[in-house]
Amino acid sequence: MDTWEDDPTDQRTCLICGDRATGLHYGIISCEGCKGFFKRSICNKRVYRCSRDKNCEMSRKQRNRCQYCRLLKCLQMGMNRKAIREDGMPGGRNKSIGPVQITEEEIERIMSGQEFKEDAPEHTWGNNGDSDHSSPSNGASEGNQPSPASTLSSNRSAEMNGYTAALRDQYINTSMPTHYQLLPHLFSYAAQSGLLASQPRNLYPQPHPLVQQLVAAEELAPLTTPMLIEEEYKVTQVELFALLCRLADELLFRQISWIKKLPFFCELSIEDYTCLLSSTWQELILLSCLTIYSGQIFGELADITAKYTPSDDELQGFSEDGMEVMERLIILFRKLHQLKISNEEYACMKTINFLNQDIRGLSSISQLEQLNKRYWCVCQDYIESKYPLQPKRFPEIMMCLPDIRCISTKLVNVPLEQLPLLFKAVLHSCKSSLTSYRTGPSPCVTASTGN
Repeated sequence: MDTWEDDPTDQRTCLICGDRATGLHYGIISCEGCKGFFKRSICNKRVYRCSRDKNCEMSRKQRNRCQYCRLLKCLQMGMNRKAIREDGMPGGRNKSIGPVQITEEEIERIMSGQEFKEDAPEHTWGNNGDSDHSSPSNGASEGNQPSPASTLSSNRSAEMNGYTAALRDQYINTSMPTHYQLLPHLFSYAAQSGLLASQPRNLYPQPHPLVQQLVAAEELAPLTTPMLIEEEYKVTQVELFALLCRLADELLFRQISWIKKLPFFCELSIEDYTCLLSSTWQELILLSCLTIYSGQIFGELADITAKYTPSDDELQGFSEDGMEVMERLIILFRKLHQLKISNEEYACMKTINFLNQDIRGLSSISQLEQLNKRYWCVCQDYIESKYPLQPKRFPEIMMCLPDIRCISTKLVNVPLEQLPLLFKAVLHSCKSSLTSYRTGPSPCVTASTGN
């Protein structure tokens, strides 16, 4: 296919999202991102959903928020699925094939999955917003399991010892929105509190080996940040904000520790891990707060936020972005609370979300895609075998990931000074359904119990 990627004078834009086009791909002028998205969607026979009105904005920044509307526009603009090689390998099947105009009925057959049903069972992916990177439908061999971190070579061990330094450089050299520059540096937390080593846990009998490895990499011990306060003490906005920063420090440091324990740690470069963590840390923290640490977050932290009384100016100045994040968080919390995510499911969700091959700056995209497929299939196999009476459980759990990504993206737009009020509102709204958490453990702290 024709490309002009190396011609700096060419300013043509992608007909799908408006990003800089790199050539004629599957019949139309498009960028690398939309080319790859269209190929994966057709080759993997993916079926998407739009949670809005099937008319979502398509731009470089918005294109990953609704996969349904992105694929729909690809078809409407004339992307030719017949130009994709049947083996899914790079290169068009017929470079002379141009754009096609297909009927609305044919587009609907593709979008609904009717066209794929004769070839393979369909997979349905939810879309509240974000990229398609974590939705493979291809199988993956479980025999090719990665080596555990305990078998690292001496060279790899040296890389691991320099991992924190690499991440520090990454964060220091990465520009952040002005209102996030006040966040205390995450690496200072390492010197302040030595995190406890992972404790042995009682897993259900004979768990899937890869799932067991993922759970073993998790730090499921309670958070160590002090969240106890005198009964009559009135918490100020500054004090609550400082506590939230300290929690963020601890949670982020735990994610760094988690990466080093992953069973596939040897399979990617330190640079790729740095890039992945830089792009997903907010999502990882949000997922952990809503699942494995929910007992503390909606218990002890909620008690502290209840002692904070916002001023009239704070209430009147609460932004629309803050309101939207609050509403989305409450809805997402209710979904996860109803599902009662187990440790095993949490570990799988987190890994799938982390292995995002669409993040810019990665060097091992094909390897990431294979890892993502591997753990997607492992997660699906585990959930379907563990919960045979809940056939919709796996897609329902995976549909929470786009919500998490969307909320994390929007959370950056909320001014820092509004975070105390945001947390107070969300925790207050959610706590009424968590009475049982006050006397028992989080539903994610114990192993899954079956159907």
